[in-house]
Amino acid sequence: MLIGEYEHSLDVKGRLIMPAKLREDMGEKFIITKGLDGCLFGFSQNEWANFEEKLKTLPLTNKNARDFVRFFLSGAMECEIDKQGRFLIASNLREYANMEKDVVIIGVGTRLEIWNKEKWKTYNSEENISADEIAENMTMLGI
Repeated sequence: MLIGEYEHSLDVKGRLIMPAKLREDMGEKFIITKGLDGCLFGFSQNEWANFEEKLKTLPLTNKNARDFVRFFLSGAMECEIDKQGRFLIASNLREYANMEKDVVIIGVGTRLEIWNKEKWKTYNSEENISADEIAENMTMLGI
C-alpha cells in the first residue's frame, strides 16, 4: 500500500527521485498521468491495468465518460526508474501540474500523487480542508 508524504526537488532535466519506501510497490516501470485537483497520478503497472479495465467499461455514447477517458489516457506515459532512483516527468505533465522545482509525493493507497509543493500546502491547509468536515462527508460514501 502506498502511504506517506515525501518532499523532493525536480532536477534541471525534469527528473524526480522516487522515495525508496515507495519504489518497491511502484516497480521499476510505472505509469504517470494527469490527475485531479491539479496534481499528477502515478500507478504501478498492475494498478494501471486495473484502472484501464474500469475505463473500458465506461459507455462510449456518454460524453462525460469520453471526456474522463481522454483526460487520463492522453496524458499517460510510462516511466522507468534509473540507477539513481530517478524518473523523468515529461514537460507537458510538469506544465499541467505547475511543477518547476519543489514537489511533494504522497501515497494514497493504490496510487501516488505528485504535487507542486506550494499547491499541496494550500490544498492541505486547515483553511481549505478540515478533518471534521471530511469525517462528516464520509457517511455519503458509506464509511
